Amino acid sequence: MSDSIDHDRGPHIRIVLVDDQELVRTGFRMILQTEPDLEVVGEAADGIDAMQVIAETQPDVVLMDVRMPRQDGVETTALVTGADGPKVIILTTFDLDEYVFSALLGGASGFLLKDTPAEDLVDAIRVVASGDALLAPSVTRRLIEEFQSGNAGSVTPMPEMAELTDRETEVLIEMAKGCSNAEIGASLYVSETTVKTHVGRVLMKLGVRDRVQAVVAAYNSGLVRPGS
Repeated sequence: MSDSIDHDRGPHIRIVLVDDQELVRTGFRMILQTEPDLEVVGEAADGIDAMQVIAETQPDVVLMDVRMPRQDGVETTALVTGADGPKVIILTTFDLDEYVFSALLGGASGFLLKDTPAEDLVDAIRVVASGDALLAPSVTRRLIEEFQSGNAGSVTPMPEMAELTDRETEVLIEMAKGCSNAEIGASLYVSETTVKTHVGRVLMKLGVRDRVQAVVAAYNSGLVRPGS
């Protein structure tokens, strides 16, 4: 059963909640509806219903449970993310497990534990809606380690890499190491603002949604090799 809500208000971030536990959805909705710039426009209890609700409501951000009946969050994320699709935040009761890892490779912009404090949940939605990936550098490093262990030797040429300038390539390599913007700036002797500009250009040229997908592309294309 799905439930769509649509209100015509001022500028705000439109959110869809996807979780098979109604209590979880209710809790999140109660938190989010107190924020003037956030609006819950729909809910779904599984991936099948989620796809319909997302198509009907066109949200900016989807909070997606990873384990659900009929169609899980991993498959659903891969199906709904794309050039015009919403940003997806994976919800899980576990840390960076195989389901979360698969969802990140499938297009998710990050993940949150279900017991995340309310203020962190709200901040996370705003971060992802603004176009940033919701992964701390330490988590990015762990994602890279998982990617390296499971994809060693697997390379898929990516012509878009040739469009990057030397500096943009350097920035991408640092991103692939799990470095934050501040760390990249210190390493390349440029300001953090300059790094942000380069990161934006890298994402645009590669046609990827966020840092997570840029890191995956760097390893997939062979620009960065495991253990480098």
